Amino acid sequence: MAPTREPSDDQVGSAFVHPTAAEGHEQMERILADPTFQASPRRRALLRYLVEETFAGRADRLKGYAIALAVFGRDDKFDPQFDPVVRLEARRLRRDLDGYYAGAGSHDRLRISIPKGGYVTHFAWQGEARSLASPLEGQPERGGLANAEAVPEVAHAAAAELSTERTVDNGAGDHPHRPAIQHSAFVAAALVAILVVGIAGAAWFWLLRDKYTDALARGPAVIVLPFEALSSGEDDRFLAAGLTQELITDLMRFGGFRLFSLPASFRQDANADPVALGQRLAASYVVKGNLRSDARIVRVGVQLIETRSGQLLWSETYDLSMTPNALLSVQHDLSTRIAAMLGQPYGIVNNDAASHLLEGDAPSMPSYDCILRAYAYRRTFSAELYAPALKCLEESVRRDPQYAAAWAMLGWLHLDAARFDWAPEGRWEAEFEQAFRAAEHAVALDPTSALALQALSSINYYAGRHDEAERIQRKALKLNPNDPDTLAQLGWRLAARGKWDEGIPLLQRAIDRTVSPPGWYFHLIVVHHYLQGHYREALAAAERARIDGSGLSWSFLAIAHGALGNQYAARQALAEMAARSPLLARDPAAAYRRHQAIDTIVDRLVAGLRKAGWTEPRSSVPSQP
Repeated sequence: MAPTREPSDDQVGSAFVHPTAAEGHEQMERILADPTFQASPRRRALLRYLVEETFAGRADRLKGYAIALAVFGRDDKFDPQFDPVVRLEARRLRRDLDGYYAGAGSHDRLRISIPKGGYVTHFAWQGEARSLASPLEGQPERGGLANAEAVPEVAHAAAAELSTERTVDNGAGDHPHRPAIQHSAFVAAALVAILVVGIAGAAWFWLLRDKYTDALARGPAVIVLPFEALSSGEDDRFLAAGLTQELITDLMRFGGFRLFSLPASFRQDANADPVALGQRLAASYVVKGNLRSDARIVRVGVQLIETRSGQLLWSETYDLSMTPNALLSVQHDLSTRIAAMLGQPYGIVNNDAASHLLEGDAPSMPSYDCILRAYAYRRTFSAELYAPALKCLEESVRRDPQYAAAWAMLGWLHLDAARFDWAPEGRWEAEFEQAFRAAEHAVALDPTSALALQALSSINYYAGRHDEAERIQRKALKLNPNDPDTLAQLGWRLAARGKWDEGIPLLQRAIDRTVSPPGWYFHLIVVHHYLQGHYREALAAAERARIDGSGLSWSFLAIAHGALGNQYAARQALAEMAARSPLLARDPAAAYRRHQAIDTIVDRLVAGLRKAGWTEPRSSVPSQP
């Protein structure tokens, strides 16, 4: 790389003195190569494109349409009114750059930014003047691959911008022979300047406050303290630092809570008091850990602590074999296991937050609380939980229309209105249409949101577009391969379509990685065992599925008991099934087909219900294929 040219004194802090192309490209490569730079691959491509086009003299062509075609693969039919991809990704890239300059890039001499309102890159020399502003440290950032948003990054950028102002002596200072009126004018000008700065400061305060309020509304803040190496070996120190970094990266794949950045985490003491940390940083949860190793194993201990009370919510110890070439493999395996345990929709963090909600605590995070309510409903698909969750989500998208997760969940609930008969039959088509619109809007707001893609995939599946549903779900799984809910959804749908060889292992992986799996994770495992004649295994899985209380789970329990000759238990299960699902009691074939199961599965399940004691009601209309 070309050596960086030292700016002259009058250039430091100036946003109007451009570097050479070599200097600009060198700074861009420095940013892209830094491991703490959190931008996704396509935002990295966007940064490179904007910098190169600016230096190529084509800044005037940096419009949304041209960028969409060149960077995001859109065709000439692209319409920014309906596809906000450029605007959204540019906004996220601004945050990525702010985060970089708040941490690893705080001492870089050259700052690259993309001012709002356009896509032309700007450059400003950073120097001694920057130290005049006191940086705001330790504020929470949002997690997720596509939602690494941080309020303090904006504050850092503001501080950097304010600190670039330099006092220039132009001979107009106070002088004993200068007329008094000139002195008065100077004082008046100073007062005006103070007033302007005060107004600007107030504007920044309200901007940051609103941004911070939005972030808080979308979930609790989590900070991962640097893991402590308890033995003195160099490998242990390397593993501890690597595990901390990889765990933060893996946790960021999960939505639902905000995550502190790598620099913010590594600035903390490994043994910092969680309660004090929570008060100082407004963090809700602290993850801390330690490790020691010998020639045979590495032992890692991890804890999750709630900062409001200091309560230890979860603790686990992992022992893994250590071989000479296994260091990075151990680090990766541990990180993915811990991240899934903590970050999944039914994981430790969300379960604890949901418990506070159920205890009646005031909703300090209203948008996030709506997501928790929706997940609680989706655990059991209970009619009692449906209406409150739907109302909460509708209020959430009105209050926070840019919140992709709320739109995604809203799409799922509109789908449920049709597939679970929560709405009259005459409204099913309209509910499907609303479901599609909400999920597609969620994807448009955040194309890298696994939750938004999952919702869109589910709606496609129930609309009979099975290949498209599978394609979208695999895309969601690629974004976060450690999320049990994404694994379970794909596995469930593959198995229901008869693709057992891939579907069942995915479901089993989801169950193994979940603290408290929802009942529907076991549905197709029950069916698979039953079709193979493994009735005792089917009964064991059906007992675990029954925790959700759904009519579908009770039907599987009845089938398993009937296959084993447990007629009394089978009749009880049939009664529970009928109470929860009149359609299953009236026309089970139609109920199973509604979930897109293939005919082979439907026929065998209906035969199993007959053996359990189900008989077709006399007034029932035969199901249509």
